[in-house]
Amino acid sequence: MGTSKGEAVELDVAGRAVRLSNPNKVYFPERGYTKLDVATYYLAVADGITRALRDRPTTLERYPDGVDGESFFQKRAPKNLPEWIPTARISFPSGRHADEICPTEPAAVLWAANLGCLTFHPWPVRRAATDHPDELRIDLDPQPGTDFDDAVPVAHELRALLDEMGIRGWPKTSGGRGIHVFVPIEPRWTFTEVRRCAIAIGRELERRMAGKVTTAWWKEERGERIFVDYNQTARDRTIASAYSVRPKPHAPVSAPLRWDELDDVHPEDFDLKTMPARYAEVGDVHADMEDHAFGLEPLLELAARDEHEHQLGDMPYPPDYPKMPGEPKRVQPSRAKKEEA
Repeated sequence: MGTSKGEAVELDVAGRAVRLSNPNKVYFPERGYTKLDVATYYLAVADGITRALRDRPTTLERYPDGVDGESFFQKRAPKNLPEWIPTARISFPSGRHADEICPTEPAAVLWAANLGCLTFHPWPVRRAATDHPDELRIDLDPQPGTDFDDAVPVAHELRALLDEMGIRGWPKTSGGRGIHVFVPIEPRWTFTEVRRCAIAIGRELERRMAGKVTTAWWKEERGERIFVDYNQTARDRTIASAYSVRPKPHAPVSAPLRWDELDDVHPEDFDLKTMPARYAEVGDVHADMEDHAFGLEPLLELAARDEHEHQLGDMPYPPDYPKMPGEPKRVQPSRAKKEEA
């Protein structure tokens, strides 16, 4: 693994030396997992997480004192960034911008893990075209009263819908109760157009699974249903990468799956200790995503039909966004009723 230097350990990561300070610092007190355990995990799935992050501007979710300590999201590349980790400039909805790290090799993942990064949040773009997503990401988010088992039938219906459109998605656990489905796309569309496709998917799933799926942005309207979180496709919204460790007491990870596994697994099956054995056995089951790039035309046609036949236009953006063109009134329904009364 490397040579010990005082308290630090030097790891050989695909031929590049990465220093790990305080390797015995406990990051997950409930299980006793240390910083070295996190680093060892990322070494075990190195090719998989590098594939998920390669050339993508990435926000680091850092827990320098472990999951029970304070945490923060680091968007801007740190000042002590090694020269071998490239960056890309991304623009926020506010008009401001930042230079974010873009991992291109496993050593970048281990370098970030040394800073206490547990979860990697890559943008759905590559550094060569930061305004044009090359992934459509669909987030199936169980609301209170529902769980992973309720999201599974929705994921299957989503797969059928995508199949009808000539599009393929790759599912993974969120690391919590949800399911993420990633679709590799041609980088020809804007964030706004990609989000429009996510909204169209959500609305079609609502129609097909009435009472079980919702696109309602306001929590008070969602009920015990699976929420298709279309705003995860808005600019500057990111989803935890495949293989990322999640900051929960048992150290779960976001696990790439094959479609035929969905009915037989639970998110708890995949954690920092169990995932390396699975990876050694089956490898990166999402590796072939790299070989595909789908067009969004069928989904944009679905969105256009929603607008023309059902008068369904845009949906509210998150509260921290500037008012967007065509966006409906951004006010909580119960508050709107009080104002009208």
